[in-house]
Parts: sequence; structure tokens; C-alpha cells
Amino acid sequence: MSRIDGVDPNEVDGYAARIFELQTEKWGAPLANHLVYARRPSVLRGVRGMWTGLDQSGLVDASLLALVNRRVASLNGCEF
Repeated sequence: MSRIDGVDPNEVDGYAARIFELQTEKWGAPLANHLVYARRPSVLRGVRGMWTGLDQSGLVDASLLALVNRRVASLNGCEF
């Protein structure tokens, strides 16, 4: 549980709604950190831009990104 409440995914539109829809298809629900990022649409776009750039660059293997995500989640006490 985050210290900052995220947005209600049912009350967003446009860009955030599409991201939450895709996350729900893949993970079963929107990711908690993205609900917090969506409080500021510019932050959400920046974070998504970073991940899209990493994915498209080919500089970091997708399996390594997954491991990094899991490790960071673990360090933060997140049940990812």
C-alpha cells in the first residue's frame, strides 16, 4: 500500500485509461505505482516514455528488466 493515494482507474480518461486497460489485461489490475503517477499526467507520460524507450532501445534485455523490477519491488516491500 502506497503512502500516497492513487487515482480511481474508473475516473480517468484518455492516455491513463488506455494504460490502465492494458495493465488490467496483462496483470489483472492497474499497477499501483501507475495509479500514483496518474495523479500528475505529465509524470505518467514521462515514466511511460522511459519504459517505452528502454523496451525499444534493445540496450537492456527484457528478462533483465523484469528481474530489476522484481528486485526494486522487493526492496520497497512491494508484493509485485
